[in-house]
Amino acid sequence: MKIYNTYSKEREEFIPLEPGKVKMYTCGMTVYSFTHIGHLRSYLTSDVLRRYLEFSGYNVKQVMNVTDVGHLQSDADEGEDKLEVKARLESVSPWEIARKYEKEFFRNIGEFNIRPPSVIARATDHIPEMVKLIIDLENNGFTYNTDVGVIFDTSKFAKYPDFARLVLKDQMAGARVNIDAQRKNPWDFALWVVNKPNHIMKWNSPWGVGYPGWHIECSAICIKYLGNQIDIHTGGEDHIPIHHTNEIAQTESYTGKKMASIWVHTSFLKVDGVKMSKSLNNLYTLDDLRSKGFSPLALRYMLLNSDYHKSFDFTWAALYNSQNELIKLWTFFASQPQTQEGKILDKYMQKFKAILDDGQNTPSAISVLWELINSKEDVKDIVITALEFDKVFALDFINAAYHMMNLEILQGMKAEDKQTANLLLAKREKARREKRYGAADQLRKEIEDLGFVINDGIHGSTLMLKSYGIL
Repeated sequence: MKIYNTYSKEREEFIPLEPGKVKMYTCGMTVYSFTHIGHLRSYLTSDVLRRYLEFSGYNVKQVMNVTDVGHLQSDADEGEDKLEVKARLESVSPWEIARKYEKEFFRNIGEFNIRPPSVIARATDHIPEMVKLIIDLENNGFTYNTDVGVIFDTSKFAKYPDFARLVLKDQMAGARVNIDAQRKNPWDFALWVVNKPNHIMKWNSPWGVGYPGWHIECSAICIKYLGNQIDIHTGGEDHIPIHHTNEIAQTESYTGKKMASIWVHTSFLKVDGVKMSKSLNNLYTLDDLRSKGFSPLALRYMLLNSDYHKSFDFTWAALYNSQNELIKLWTFFASQPQTQEGKILDKYMQKFKAILDDGQNTPSAISVLWELINSKEDVKDIVITALEFDKVFALDFINAAYHMMNLEILQGMKAEDKQTANLLLAKREKARREKRYGAADQLRKEIEDLGFVINDGIHGSTLMLKSYGIL
């Protein structure tokens, strides 16, 4: 199996640190707002990778943090804590903000068919681990103090620029110096912040009452649950130049070992060709998609058809087309008896595995699925083989009828219209057998007027909902 490694910028043969086992860390949400579809793309990458590793026989332990303190308004050390800002806006405590949006996050990833990680670790539950790690870094000469707090001295970690290919002299020197002129280097970062009396979330420490910097939580949590070295670390590409660079520096300074064998990053999701942003009002959530008649799994299908380490442009038209393709798949499975009979078709399985072994190329793997569905193989064998594929895709083929019913409710489809459409479909099939093609065409039009389209396949004709979306 080969995986694209951000560190080397190459596909590398995956060799686990311990045979048969994978230690995997995924950077979780900062729980100060709703999860948008760009976040979900990153978690989909981690989910598919984990599912395929398990499909391939590995025992995967996946750990995810929940950032509920210390993430300032920039990914560096500028601004206020995001949770405290949101707490003021909603007139509640930061703790209430954290629990509210944490709950929403896990609701969203459940609806998106992302499996929960093996360990979910809140930053605020791991303050002692962070303090202990900072003390060790301090004792070994990797820190210094300023009026802001305990600062990591990046000059003591020679490899600091390597991960993100940073040219430090070109970094924005003024930004952080304006906040903390005592720093030796503009890119040095806070491990523990003190002298912030208005910050509500704070704890005692050897350096005074304060709170952790954002980056230290991932190192402390990763080391606690997975040890000093891990196999795979995942996250969004926005984490590369600051968060993951700092995480590597502090972790490897503490352990003296390479932190992760492979780093996997998901590229940005754009919307209609531009970056998602609150100011452009294009930060969409799953609830936004549902309000326009789309299943959350239609987005999953659309993103599976994209290369995760390349930027992807979300458009409503693309989602519309993806939902219609997914409906075709669900329609096929809903029309088949749920039986364990049949055998896995080795020809298609080997092609499926070869593609995913070579860099997790999910768009090509989806193509193999369609090749299988449209083949002339025994339909029972097709179903069994496709259900194996779905252990990785997680498009929930086994519950296709349920999803079709939910779409009917979502799109306001009436039960009597569905019954009428099925009767018209039977008449159309009879007209086609009798070669009364004019009558068959008229019946097709009547079916379409009810809000359905007909999917004519080699396994027979079935009804499919017209996904209305925004079109």
